[in-house]
Amino acid sequence: MSASPDELSFWGHLDELRSRLLKSFIAVVVAACFFYPFVDRFLAFLIRPVGKVVFTSPADAFVVRLMLLICGGVVLALPVIVYQLWQFVAAGLKENEKKYVRFFAPASFVLFVAGCIFGYWVIIPVGMKFLLSFATESIVPMITLPNYISFIVTLVLAFGLCFQLPLVLMFLARIGIVTPAFLVQKRKHAIVLILIASAILTPSPDAISQILMAGPLLVLYELGVFASKFIKP
Repeated sequence: MSASPDELSFWGHLDELRSRLLKSFIAVVVAACFFYPFVDRFLAFLIRPVGKVVFTSPADAFVVRLMLLICGGVVLALPVIVYQLWQFVAAGLKENEKKYVRFFAPASFVLFVAGCIFGYWVIIPVGMKFLLSFATESIVPMITLPNYISFIVTLVLAFGLCFQLPLVLMFLARIGIVTPAFLVQKRKHAIVLILIASAILTPSPDAISQILMAGPLLVLYELGVFASKFIKP
């Protein structure tokens, strides 16, 4: 009994997906190998805001370097990964849908990078200075390597994701869920939600980091409101 056209189409898409994933994986491995000589420099760059850290387990330094190596490989291979993803998805999109993807994808990447840069260069130095200011002669900070890297990565990624807010509002306006007038009307509610989100997303409980995250989000909200005026449902 021969397979139906739908079954052939399903297995064909599955084979293509496997091929795209394999190519992306190979790209990550190659990029990670290229990034390997720079891992220690990158680690020193991340540790710079606090000067020195310690590790309490023999494997900590190795595991952190391995994690950074994988992350570096993914970042360097991102153009290949995005290309493979686009080639797989584009076949099922209409021309007008492709137009929106071509706009939203680069804009999302730029905003994500801007958020990560803002998180590292602005928030982390201020936040670390504030948190470490509570040290005394009898309370000496001993920051462990895994906890510090986890703190840095969480904070940087949180800002990268939060900087997507204008695009989220534009997308919601595009599909007709919200309107610019609605966003203006609910501004007070949005401020409360932004403050709550800032408290949840910042890995440290200090008010300084939360305010520093909430400030840009409020600006991005207003930017999203302004941009949504040019989006037609």
